[in-house]
Amino acid sequence: MGLRKAYQAMCRAFPGGSEAMATALGMSAASLQNRIYEVKGQVLHTEHALAMQTLSGRSDFAEAVARITGGMFVQLPGLDDECDNQELLTKFTLILDQLGVLARTHAQAIADGVVDDHEKAELERIAHDAHRHIQELLQLTFRIYRSNESTDETSAARGLRTA
Repeated sequence: MGLRKAYQAMCRAFPGGSEAMATALGMSAASLQNRIYEVKGQVLHTEHALAMQTLSGRSDFAEAVARITGGMFVQLPGLDDECDNQELLTKFTLILDQLGVLARTHAQAIADGVVDDHEKAELERIAHDAHRHIQELLQLTFRIYRSNESTDETSAARGLRTA
């Protein structure tokens, strides 16, 4: 998803759509649309994109930026969320299932000696989801088994990490 599609998705997710989003950002609907579509060199500034993300309750902007820069956005579990060994076990089971799906899909994709565009996209999607769940598992593990004093990460870095 590119930036424009991310902006559009966040507007659609906001109650009242683009017009309500524009009002919440303190601009007219036309101004917001001009920035989204970069009319006459106008751009949507990062601060507005982050505000849109917060207002919509989505992570489209972070995901688009991560993808554009060759990474991936991993939404970390909230600091208020309770987690325990059962949740870790559930994550491990999910990851193992995803790796099995990846292995089967990979075998099917290379069976004819060529990986086409559809197969490539599917392999990347499965791998992306598995990687995201691995990162979530690690963060939950660190939350349970590391003391708060031993973390070097700021709260901002935890909230905006890309991998």
